[in-house]
Amino acid sequence: MTAKENPGLMAGDYLNLEFDGACNTPGVLERELTPFLEALEAGAGEWMPDIVKGVRRRKYTREAVAKGLAERRQERTTSVGLYRTTGPDLDTSLNLRFPPLRPSLDFSLTVKPLDLFAQESSCKKLVEMVRAWAIHYPVTHASAHSSADMELAGAPRFGRDRETYYRDGFDKVYEICWLNVFGAKLVETVGRERMRSTPAHRVEELPDGSVLLVTWPTAADFASEAARTAQARAWVHLRPDLDFDTVMATLRERSAMLAPVEPRFAPDIAALLSRLPEYASLGQRQRRIAELNAYVPPEPEEWLPLNAALPPDVADPKAALEQYAYFAERLIALLHTPVPSVFKMSPESLTDIDFHFWKETFPDTFERHNIDAVAVPAVGAYLGEVLVKHLGGQWLPRKQWMEAQVRVGERVWLPFARAHRYMRSTQSLLDHSLTQLYRVAERHSR
Repeated sequence: MTAKENPGLMAGDYLNLEFDGACNTPGVLERELTPFLEALEAGAGEWMPDIVKGVRRRKYTREAVAKGLAERRQERTTSVGLYRTTGPDLDTSLNLRFPPLRPSLDFSLTVKPLDLFAQESSCKKLVEMVRAWAIHYPVTHASAHSSADMELAGAPRFGRDRETYYRDGFDKVYEICWLNVFGAKLVETVGRERMRSTPAHRVEELPDGSVLLVTWPTAADFASEAARTAQARAWVHLRPDLDFDTVMATLRERSAMLAPVEPRFAPDIAALLSRLPEYASLGQRQRRIAELNAYVPPEPEEWLPLNAALPPDVADPKAALEQYAYFAERLIALLHTPVPSVFKMSPESLTDIDFHFWKETFPDTFERHNIDAVAVPAVGAYLGEVLVKHLGGQWLPRKQWMEAQVRVGERVWLPFARAHRYMRSTQSLLDHSLTQLYRVAERHSR
């Protein structure tokens, strides 16, 4: 099944699971954790962790988990992470609290990609795992759902300030996830009969009085119309103060925001723009792709027709070229660690540089006088050297380095002028990228 066929199969989305249960932490940890780890091993399947990270990194075993927790033990808490060395991507945190705090076992998990949970069989295994945990570690609240959708829902605070969230927790049904376990206290607040009669794929009352509720057979297609309808019906049943049509409108809006958008970036800078969406939050990523699809950078102005080129006016052209090379080497010295490709002086390295400066918000972070005195000449010289190396360009040196040009075909390009405009702001890095100028120069060199 493809992402187009199923809007829940979003590139980049992952399943997020949160479990908050009571635990006899004053007891022997290995014995207390056995039901938890048994259920994990039975339910994880292809995303089973193979690494335990406490103070040390160890191959996964139950003993390694206990050792990791012991070596990170503080007075009131301890924790370990469980990971995989190969795909699928897994990130977890197992946290234990000790008296005088409420003795508890808290477990958070993300698994990517979400389409691991497109089959009912894999979802059922996950549900049975959480059910086993909830029986052994009575829950306050547990849930599993698309991480992107939970972000749009406002989880975990759901519009509350931090103090209120930490004080009240999940004290009412703020949201219905694909998988939910409502603690006994919340069940009584909502009404046990109301909770048990919820229209859903699966509703089960557990021995401690908590209720397990699954809205739909599979997690990956949470954004489909049928799954959203099931989600809305369960939600308004548990929250009679909500209106079904209003809830459905909200859920459909979230589905629309998460529907995959095919990238159609401006060709000259597609290699650069394709890297930007991952820096938007999951819930905003598709909207960001749509915004970048609509973005068209201004055409470069840093060029002259060959018949209008400024002639070289330096006494020693060789010394001028050596100075430009020295400026370019300063950029290599500055960026060689975060941007290893800078050594290659290639068109691809220009894109890597663009992306690095954008990611670091470089022009808006560092002092302007340092940018103009150091970064601009270094970037301009480097750009010019790439034009020379890859497009057969020729420097036309000038006493004022901002006027220096590189001849390529029937045009001359002003790399230092481009670098000056480029370094005005973080947005300018996109509007006046090195990548774009090179690609336009390349096109006109033929």
